[in-house]
Amino acid sequence: MLDGLRVVETADERGEYCGLILAGLGAEVIKVEPPQGSPSRAIGPFLDDRPGPDRSLHFLAMNRGKRSVVIEDGEAMRALLNSADIHLDATGGAALARFGLDGEAARALNPRLITARITPFGDTGPWKDFKGSDLVHLALGGIMMNCGYDAAPDGYDLPPIAPQLWHAYMIAGEQLAVGIAAALIRRFKDGAGQDVSVAIHEAVAKNTELDLMSWVMRRAPLYRQTARHAVETPNRTPNIANTKDGRWVMSWGVSARDKAKLVPFLKRWDMAADLEPPPADADLSARNVPGSTDADEAANHVQDVVQRFVRAFRYEAVPWRAAQEAGLLWAPVRKPHENAEDPHWLARGTFADLDHPELGRTLRYPVSKWRASATAWQPGPAAPRLDEYGPALRAALKAAAGRSAEAARPGASGPARRAPATVRAAPAPGAPLAARPDVISARGRPMPLGGVRIFDFSWFLASAGGTRFLASLGAEAIKVEWKENPDTRLAAMAPVGGRAARAVATGPLKGVTDPDMGGQFNHKNAGKRGLSLNIRHPKGLAIAKDLIRLSDVVAEGFSPGVLERLGLGWDVLRAIRPDIIYVQQSGMGSAGLYGRFRTVGPVAASFAGTTDMSGLPEPAMPAGWGYSYLDWAGAHGFALAILGALHHRERTGEGQWIDSSQCEAGIYQTAIPVLDWSANGRPWSRIGNRSPYKPAAPHGAYRCRGTDRWLAVACFDEAEWQALLGVMGRATLADDPRFATLADRLRHQDALDREVTAWTLDQEAGAAMLRLQAAGVPAGLCQTAEDRIDHDPQLAELDWMTEVTGSRIGRWPVPEFPVRLARTPAHAGGPIDRGAPCYGEDNTSILTDLLGFSADEVRRLAEEGVL
Repeated sequence: MLDGLRVVETADERGEYCGLILAGLGAEVIKVEPPQGSPSRAIGPFLDDRPGPDRSLHFLAMNRGKRSVVIEDGEAMRALLNSADIHLDATGGAALARFGLDGEAARALNPRLITARITPFGDTGPWKDFKGSDLVHLALGGIMMNCGYDAAPDGYDLPPIAPQLWHAYMIAGEQLAVGIAAALIRRFKDGAGQDVSVAIHEAVAKNTELDLMSWVMRRAPLYRQTARHAVETPNRTPNIANTKDGRWVMSWGVSARDKAKLVPFLKRWDMAADLEPPPADADLSARNVPGSTDADEAANHVQDVVQRFVRAFRYEAVPWRAAQEAGLLWAPVRKPHENAEDPHWLARGTFADLDHPELGRTLRYPVSKWRASATAWQPGPAAPRLDEYGPALRAALKAAAGRSAEAARPGASGPARRAPATVRAAPAPGAPLAARPDVISARGRPMPLGGVRIFDFSWFLASAGGTRFLASLGAEAIKVEWKENPDTRLAAMAPVGGRAARAVATGPLKGVTDPDMGGQFNHKNAGKRGLSLNIRHPKGLAIAKDLIRLSDVVAEGFSPGVLERLGLGWDVLRAIRPDIIYVQQSGMGSAGLYGRFRTVGPVAASFAGTTDMSGLPEPAMPAGWGYSYLDWAGAHGFALAILGALHHRERTGEGQWIDSSQCEAGIYQTAIPVLDWSANGRPWSRIGNRSPYKPAAPHGAYRCRGTDRWLAVACFDEAEWQALLGVMGRATLADDPRFATLADRLRHQDALDREVTAWTLDQEAGAAMLRLQAAGVPAGLCQTAEDRIDHDPQLAELDWMTEVTGSRIGRWPVPEFPVRLARTPAHAGGPIDRGAPCYGEDNTSILTDLLGFSADEVRRLAEEGVL
């Protein structure tokens, strides 16, 4: 998708994951390292547990497919930047400063250059100089307060748990990759690069699911639960059940629709207990949307019966496949490496074995997020040795030294570039994106995707969130629904009394019951136009085909095969428009053994291995994620797949079908534990809030004064430890032999945690954070939605929310696309500057403007049941 592009990467662990994605999409990623090597080469785990610069599994996982060079000469660095399309930096400018450069100077050298930056907290604001870490960002961003274990009867007795491993940086990297791809598409129009940046704090703060809009709309706080969604009213029955041999199985769904399938399934084993099918007049159309409703005692009892059933089996014998075939949302809670041996993922090319000549064997890596008809993820080669590409690159730069700047830039015979795909004339009836007129947003600036049209069958967050990102970037998204199977609209409803009632509320407000006033729907679909269309009706199908002919992309999030059965499969779509891009998102992907298996976020996370990764060490149960994280990961991948396909089509004229899955989005992030298993034969073992791989102690979340208030603290070196002791007023601990060195502190973490907790128990968490940060200690309050929305001065400085107005829901803030494009900024209201559409709100304007229908014809179509 990005073949022929050159990326110069000056990034540590904060930015390497973004570079990994770009390399996987086909870009040539040149990793510029200092003479001693990147700091991430010292991050464990290691091959055979022996540290060394070429033995770090973290480095191998995050840097496969890249080329390492050591550059100490300023002219060589300038020449390299002059040959690049993208400069990816996560050093706060320090890498360029060594050569007397900054981003502005780099773009002056090469006006086509996109400078892509990851910063901890942004460029401005009161926290811009705070010290971050993966743990600190997950705390301040609110993820930790959504994740952890059920409370004891008298309140939470365990801290919130940070999902493992390196998720703050992965979230920022996923989002930045989307921003980079949008900037590349914009560059087709005017040939100019721009600065693209993301603050990890902002990226993480927007990555939770239900808590933000619950607080924004109704002032309702949510509470974390074990391996399931944080909710307003917690229950006591987890959705993961223990097998008799100590493993776990996820089951989801307690609505009448689910129960109608569950009871016959359990009766096959004579284990339905007292459960009975729902009555004949029950509403079987209602779906159980994770986290959107609180389970009652009857629903808890259903889960209790399921738990008894699962306990009757060993893990390998649990009939979860039969449950899926019966239409139930069940999944094994896998460890990451178990996917690496699953025939479904192997058939899809999700994993690849890469040669390691130095070991005399291959190692297995997750290498792909989707399958596509025209492009493919690039698996490797394995990560480079330090300066492995240096001699060849320096020779090429020296040979090019006498050439003009124009000759050295992309498209010319510069130093050792990968050849781009052959460019040919587009066969489509639409104009190339580069020739389409600008779309100016409410910010008064051009939007990077102006002129792109998406025929959008997405729903839920995993697909609808992806097209929402693209609407924020300027694409016209036509949201298609039908009343018999609409998207989820009844969650985090606008309050009775509207914005005025919310402004004076002192407690949770009652929500309205109008499906056009759903806060979560508004969040996921702001900036889109709404079309109600019955494509089962011949006239509806004809209208869909006519609109697809005028669209660049068909995006859908149905179960595999649904759109094909409705008459809009891939063969039909490309017959309508030869260069159409069709991107399909499902739980497991359409190709492979599990193509018909169904998922929601928690089920996908269980399949992918991310549920089992987070929590206290065994024998504790997994804590998992407190929201549908893989819906977000899926949404990022969905958006990136569309953008990558648009980039490919703009250069080649070729459309394609992309078969994307939620689970693969999660599996892609399990590279380190998969590699540890492949290299060392070691399955993943949960680590709570500790940091064994980039050693730090103390490293955890510590209870503070007040109800459920916690402070994350991370000390990676002696200076941070001494600074912590100074703030704590416990200088005597420096003489304690248990804590004399970092290695000692790592050996005595339980005792160390007790000492830190003895201090934090009497501290107000926010004030303690400020004192520690002022002393140079990475620390962060475990923030709730209220903290982030009402009290976080850094997010306020970054304008992290944008006000949008929906026709019925009114004016409310929704999170803005977190990546800043300096020349073509995003706007959450999209090209139409509006909140999410009411059901079928834009029927008349779409059909009259695009297809030439009269208002009378539109009215007759509604009467006929077409609209």
